[in-house]
Amino acid sequence: MKIIGIALLMMECLMTFSLSIDIFQGFDVSQALYNAVSPFRVMEVAELFVLFFLLFLFLLNLLIFL
Repeated sequence: MKIIGIALLMMECLMTFSLSIDIFQGFDVSQALYNAVSPFRVMEVAELFVLFFLLFLFLLNLLIFL
């Protein structure tokens, strides 16, 4: 139970930090919340490429060791 509580507390602290950085950059609160809850929509093309490449490697690894 302690681990879940610590994980939720860390998530709350990190989301607050992320929201405050977005607000300091000039976004309004609604845009900052949108960025916080939809991380895949704000990713650049290179970041999406790395994400899909790592997912591909993970799936390839699963297929090899089956």
